[in-house]
Amino acid sequence: MADRYIYPALFHYEENQVGVTFPDLPGCVTVGKDETNAIKCAKEALGLHLYGMEVDGESIPAPSSIKSLPQKKGTICVLVDVWMPLIRASVKEYSVKKTLTIPAWMDRAAKEAGIKNYSLMLQVAIAQELGIDIKAETPSSHPDPTAA
Repeated sequence: MADRYIYPALFHYEENQVGVTFPDLPGCVTVGKDETNAIKCAKEALGLHLYGMEVDGESIPAPSSIKSLPQKKGTICVLVDVWMPLIRASVKEYSVKKTLTIPAWMDRAAKEAGIKNYSLMLQVAIAQELGIDIKAETPSSHPDPTAA
């Protein structure tokens, strides 16, 4: 399994949208409302398609050379790359339930201070204890992995 994949995508310009296909990956298609959105959608489609192939144990083909792809009017070739560790983490990310006990005085003080989300407080405290910048390390707080 590679960490980074770069595949050529064909952007098909239509009236109010941009269709995207990946010649090397049949079935990996998407559409965007404009070029910027199409790139974002292409990254997402590519990442999820390759992740599915990895999980299913399918062989991932080598990407074609841009030169070998046919040039058609209204179509351009764009190289799309995905960073798979982020895709894998975002697909596998889930939460676990933990029961905790705190002193009654601490509960009262937290309520008086307006603290309601004990789960978030626990996450922040654990991250601090581990020396982790929670904003940089949690998949849900990363920039969109499919963003251009």
